[in-house]
Amino acid sequence: MNIIFVSNNMAKAKTLSTLHVGLLALLLISLPVLIMLFLIVPQEPATQQGDKSLIPSKLKLALGINNPQKHLDAYALQLGELQARIMRLDAQSERLAKMAGEKKPALEKIIPISHNLDTNSSNSNNSNSKNSKADPASRGGPLVLNAPITELDLQQKITETMAKIDFDTEYLSDIEAKLLQQGVLKDMLPNRSPVNAVFNSSSYGWRIDPFNGNKAFHEGLDFSAEVGTPIYAAAGGMVTTAERTSDYGNIVKVDHGSGLETRYAHASKLMVKVGSRVEKGQIVALVGSTGRSTGAHLHYEIRLNGNALDPRKYLKASN
Repeated sequence: MNIIFVSNNMAKAKTLSTLHVGLLALLLISLPVLIMLFLIVPQEPATQQGDKSLIPSKLKLALGINNPQKHLDAYALQLGELQARIMRLDAQSERLAKMAGEKKPALEKIIPISHNLDTNSSNSNNSNSKNSKADPASRGGPLVLNAPITELDLQQKITETMAKIDFDTEYLSDIEAKLLQQGVLKDMLPNRSPVNAVFNSSSYGWRIDPFNGNKAFHEGLDFSAEVGTPIYAAAGGMVTTAERTSDYGNIVKVDHGSGLETRYAHASKLMVKVGSRVEKGQIVALVGSTGRSTGAHLHYEIRLNGNALDPRKYLKASN
């Protein structure tokens, strides 16, 4: 079926096909249905909608608005980072205790407070009673300005805890470096700069990973230098590794004895072989950008019994 319109202004006939007629009829049928639905379906009062009603629900989900799981995931990441930092502090304190000739005391088991205390018991004042050591300290006082902890309060506490951990880590690193420099290992400490350049790139400690954008711990110092710049042994020792790996790239590891080791990574060329004896200041490799690297630099590490030390503390004592 064809419907022909003739316009007075245009002496030319226009034809609507069957498809056009069907679409027009569908539109005319749908319009009353839409109006009916709008009138029947109850609408949320404007006073309850507020400003958030202007944001589509899918966009709210994407942005994390009213999505508790996203907040929980964020806190889980922060708590995971706190746990990692505390584990490093524990390992460092154990090393310090060992160097000082002391044994780190074990954490006492926390005894839960019992809410079913028998105040009439004749044994409550007996110091030899098994239940007496579980009695909590008495507490009390008027309730003033009572309020639940907010998300902002929790974030602030996490930030303050991280800052305190960073401060303690820096302090313990200083103490550890002083003990090593004054102890029996002072003559074999790697205190020479491994390259004739200042470390103006990534430092030792937590940073934003250049590849995935997440927080990660950087266990050494990065010295920016041109490809081919000589890399020197920071102390005398024996070469235990001279190979190419996926993360370090071309790397040289030098054992200085008593658990001390230095690592020189991302080199363009290795100048020593496994088993070679190297002297302090001897060239062991050339700067490059091999492995997990974004540009030409030296990644330098100092380790004691496999644990990373802060190389900055030993460069200060360079002679």
